[in-house]
Amino acid sequence: MTHQYELMVILNPEIDERQVGPNLDKFLKVITNDGGSIDNVDIWGKRRLAYEIEKKTEGIYAVVNFTASSAATQELDRQLKLNEQIMRTKVLRAEEAIAMVASEKQRADERAARKSAKAAKV
Repeated sequence: MTHQYELMVILNPEIDERQVGPNLDKFLKVITNDGGSIDNVDIWGKRRLAYEIEKKTEGIYAVVNFTASSAATQELDRQLKLNEQIMRTKVLRAEEAIAMVASEKQRADERAARKSAKAAKV
C-alpha cells in the first residue's frame, strides 16, 4: 500500500548548490526502485537555520513530495541519516502535513480573533 509523503532535507551549506539535485537523486532511487514515484523536488537553496546544527548557522533546504510504501520510506530515511552531508531530515505523510497546516491556521485565526476582540473592548 502506498501513501503520499513529504520529505524535508537540510544539507550541509558547503555543498555546491548545483550538486544538491544529483545528490538527492541517489537517495530517491530507493523510492523508484520499490515502485514509488517522485512527484516534486523543490530545492529552496541556502537558508539561515533557526538554531545551530553541527556548528553551522546555514543549510541548504530541499522538499520532496513522493508516493511510496512505508518500507521504502523507512529505508530512504535510514540512508539519508547515514550520509554526513545531510544535517536533518523529516518525513511526513502528506495527510499529516495538511492537518498540521490546517491546525496552525486555525490557531492563528483564533489568536487574531482574540486580539481584535481585545482591541474592540479598549
